[in-house]
Amino acid sequence: MTEAGKNRSITNSLREKEQTGRMEDYTLRNYIPIGGPATRQPADGTESPFRVSLGFSPRWYHDRMGIDFSQRWHKDPVYRYETLVQMKTLLHDRFPQVEAFCPVVNEQGIEESCATLDGAYGAMLIAEIYGLEVHYYPDNWPSTDTSCHFTREELEGLEPFRLEENRAFRELMGQMDCIAERWGKISGYLNYQGVLNNALRLRGQDIFLDMYDDPEFVHHLFRHITETMIAVAKAVQKRQRESGFFIDLFSCSNCVMNMISAEMYEEFVLPYDQQISREFSRFGIHTCNWNATPYIDSLSRISKMGYIDMGMDTDMERMRRVFPHARRAVLYSPVRAETLPAEEIRKDMKKIADELAPCDFVLADLETTMSDERVREILDEAQRLSGELENRMEEKG
Repeated sequence: MTEAGKNRSITNSLREKEQTGRMEDYTLRNYIPIGGPATRQPADGTESPFRVSLGFSPRWYHDRMGIDFSQRWHKDPVYRYETLVQMKTLLHDRFPQVEAFCPVVNEQGIEESCATLDGAYGAMLIAEIYGLEVHYYPDNWPSTDTSCHFTREELEGLEPFRLEENRAFRELMGQMDCIAERWGKISGYLNYQGVLNNALRLRGQDIFLDMYDDPEFVHHLFRHITETMIAVAKAVQKRQRESGFFIDLFSCSNCVMNMISAEMYEEFVLPYDQQISREFSRFGIHTCNWNATPYIDSLSRISKMGYIDMGMDTDMERMRRVFPHARRAVLYSPVRAETLPAEEIRKDMKKIADELAPCDFVLADLETTMSDERVREILDEAQRLSGELENRMEEKG
């Protein structure tokens, strides 16, 4: 099935379920937009048992093609479309076996997958909403200044945002209007991050001391962030659905959850992850490539977990037992992928397949030093492992 066919399949399936009020299928799969950080999208049942999700850093595109990822790329959808078409063409030339990189042009000559919100703002959308200064770079992801945060008094005084008056939100709505007017459907999956990730940007490292010194303040801040993320995501996705792109999901990025204990996660973060999960038809959690084992019991308290990822040090067999219906994924270290002998990488992949499959093998943020040949070797091995897994499933009946 072509990428366009897959997108139509996802859209039609979601439309049918929304119209009938049935959204039993809440699974997500890893998705790395071209030029953007990893996020998640609805699974559609076509996933192979050992599916590679492949993505490259902005520097990779900048050094090879001169793509400029400065502010214009993130805020001008027409310019972003033009560059994405170029980037997709290069990816297809180098990795033709990756179906997501195959050009798909509609009857109007539009590459629909490139007329998108994908990648916009990187992981800084909520930071922009809160008014933090976001820095954009020609060859890197957007970021905030790690030494510049709001004061405690400013955060204590936060009131619910009137999004229609928020500069960053109006700017985002303007992007969506542009996409709708020029191409029709507003596709794409924005990265809203998670409550702890966003709190760290707003408050800095002091947020961890606050958990001990003033839990009430932490919950005040986390409630505000949670309600803001929900409100922004719901408004964006409503506009997307109105354009014909059916979406109702939230992918929660808990990249820094390893900086707090499982007990602190359960006290301070879990209630808000649960709240978000109840607001959307599909929900998943990204934990980065850390050892997620200490958090398994806490995460299992989220009743609708459609996606969960982890690092290789995690007890993957236990993850598979605890989350049998979620799409599971391992975030494989790009450093290991680049520097280990090929045989060692094959051993890692076999271990993941044996202990976690069916799953996604996430190869993200690859840098310019990663050879195309190594990428192709990994893709070939993943295809071989998928074939073995499919044969096993057929034998079991």
